Amino acid sequence: MNQERFNAQWSQLKGELKKQWGKFTDDDLTQIEGNMEKFIGKAQERYGEQKGEVTKWVNNWLEKLDKATKTA
Repeated sequence: MNQERFNAQWSQLKGELKKQWGKFTDDDLTQIEGNMEKFIGKAQERYGEQKGEVTKWVNNWLEKLDKATKTA
């Protein structure tokens, strides 16, 4: 996951993240605010061993967004 991509897409990502991974609170998302390291920490805190799944989901989401942007 690239910090620049993560930060650039944060406003779109946070809504999808909350829908898909409901344990993230509004306070969590405010604290993360586009910072990948904070996201990884919160994913670990909220999901423990599933942190890898959450991170993989974010990577896939960013890739899909990149592909959609390139074809548009």
